[in-house]
Amino acid sequence: MTLPPIDTLVAALQRPEGLGALGPTAWDLLVRQGRQADLLARVGAQAEARGHWEQLPVEPRRHLGSAMGLAARQHTELRHEVVQIARALEPIGMPVVLLKGAAYTMAGLDASLGRMVSDVDILVPRARLADVESALMMGGWVSMNRDAYDQRYYRTWMHELPPLKHMTRGTVLDVHHAIMPLTARLKPDSDRLLQRARPVGDDPRIQVLCAPDMVLHSAAHLFHEGDLELGLRGLVDLDALLREFAADPGFWPELLARARALQLEWPLHQALRYAGMLLHSAVPAHVTEALQHSPGVRISTWRQRLMDALFLRALRPAHASASDAWTPAARFLLYLRGHWLRMPPAMLVWHLLHKLVRPVQADPQK
Repeated sequence: MTLPPIDTLVAALQRPEGLGALGPTAWDLLVRQGRQADLLARVGAQAEARGHWEQLPVEPRRHLGSAMGLAARQHTELRHEVVQIARALEPIGMPVVLLKGAAYTMAGLDASLGRMVSDVDILVPRARLADVESALMMGGWVSMNRDAYDQRYYRTWMHELPPLKHMTRGTVLDVHHAIMPLTARLKPDSDRLLQRARPVGDDPRIQVLCAPDMVLHSAAHLFHEGDLELGLRGLVDLDALLREFAADPGFWPELLARARALQLEWPLHQALRYAGMLLHSAVPAHVTEALQHSPGVRISTWRQRLMDALFLRALRPAHASASDAWTPAARFLLYLRGHWLRMPPAMLVWHLLHKLVRPVQADPQK
């Protein structure tokens, strides 16, 4: 299987000292792929953090600098928004447990360097969901989706409320009560995640998942989602988390134990496999072997080859220079797979039919 190379982008993310030697053609490709993958700001941030910014040509620096400025503004807005959410939930005694990009940024992790953050994701106990929603409504957040089917879909089957939007600031908040849909085949216990959450800094109202759980949530989100347009960014997040957390000698044993306890060995196996294949992430051999022999991971050779053919295409920038003739089919099949993993067959057929029919009903002329 020969695919168009993304070596320039990967090298820029991991070895920014080589950026100064790139010619105009390579820079053009890097900027296009990086922008499409939402990683352009990270390329610039990595170069700046490692002292190579001044070596970069002027024109590429303008593109990188523009993306970095946008990411910096998003981080500033995020910090303000998280404090507002904490204040809204304080009367009901509920901390803000952040997920994904918001968590990386507030915790000051390497994964936050140049990381775009368009909304805030939080995790709350399902038993307190009504209290949380009421408190947030009092704070100015309202549901963005008024469609009756979507409201029922989210509230009955999914792992989150319909997205909330603040009436004055326009910020978007996703309130999760689990990291997998209620109808999904894998059912990690959210209470276990919340029990191990830790405060960020000296504010006990603002928390993030513990290190292994942060990796596992990132893996579960990436390998059970059907939309992988920003899949490479998700993989870069994972790689950054692994490299930073691996400095703790106890990280890898704890990661394996938590994956087993939370029933997330399969997405972890896939995450480590493709992070290694695409980003050269360093994973200890004993970790790979332990996952391969886990009952939740056993996979036939032909099925793994099929998964490789699909994911090694979809986990790339959604750009023509990184795609081949089979890439659209791979993305579509993984989109269907994502839905298949989230719900039983009968529900899946009904849901997809509804999604197909609704646009026609909304506009009869189409």
